[in-house]
Amino acid sequence: TGGTARTYADAYLPLSCRRDAPAPVAQGSARGPWGGREMGKGQGERRGAGCVCTQAGKRGFRAAGSRGRVKGAMVVSVEPHRHEGVFIYRGAEDALVTLNMVPGQSVYGERRVTVTEGGVKQEYRTWNPFRSKLAAAILGGVDQIHIKPKSKVLYLGAASGTTVSHVSDIIGPDGLVYAVEFSHRAGRDLVNVAKKRTNIIPVLEDARHPLKYRMLIGMVDVIFADVAQPDQSRIVALNAHTFLRNGGHFLISIKANCIDSTASAEAVFASEVRKLQQENLKPQEQLTLEPYERDHAVVVGVYRPLPKSSTK
Repeated sequence: TGGTARTYADAYLPLSCRRDAPAPVAQGSARGPWGGREMGKGQGERRGAGCVCTQAGKRGFRAAGSRGRVKGAMVVSVEPHRHEGVFIYRGAEDALVTLNMVPGQSVYGERRVTVTEGGVKQEYRTWNPFRSKLAAAILGGVDQIHIKPKSKVLYLGAASGTTVSHVSDIIGPDGLVYAVEFSHRAGRDLVNVAKKRTNIIPVLEDARHPLKYRMLIGMVDVIFADVAQPDQSRIVALNAHTFLRNGGHFLISIKANCIDSTASAEAVFASEVRKLQQENLKPQEQLTLEPYERDHAVVVGVYRPLPKSSTK
């Protein structure tokens, strides 16, 4: 065929990188998307949006951003959140974080950040509210989560251990989290997480039958439930009667569509609250999880509240 010969690869290169590209402008310049200049040795600089590919055998092209430099390190810090054991990372983007109990290890590919405090390096794990109902509740402004260092927590619906790992960070080495999960596929991932975190005890059982694992779990301070089942209030009540101490607290994540897809979310939430009240579970706070979850709410409450001591 006539005309300039072009290779197959040329057809998929940007116009400025092809062999039949127009001649470069002598004095032009351009910055790539990461701040580097595109420089042509002996050919001047190209003007335009910037070429980000390197073509073998052609001088004057290299990856944009290769000359980019950070002038001065960004000041980052970590501040304690009002919920004990939870922190706020202040950097290029603020994020909810927990102190990593196993430094150097991530659980679900989350970002890890290291901050030097008083000459000591501390590693924190970012907590994604789109993957954790508890994180969504915290960022939504829930008043109390009742999970703190040294707490004993029963987690129903632990799945593969995403939120459980952050609870593990919060309670620290002196706390315990009993993670109940019925799915064996998710349970395998949960067991792998527990191998590196000594304060997680995985329990691969159906949360509807707490008597099957009563010999594995002691009395707990808090129950967190994320089971997404039509009878989830009953499941929480059965486990509370078996394992939750009097005056202990519960948090339940309610997904309206899993309970009644024909009723409004508000009606479903109100119905679940009434069911909890009938089981000596006293709801104290209700919070929707928008914008992180649609038609979800978290209800926080106390089990068999202890009588207030009279003062003489």
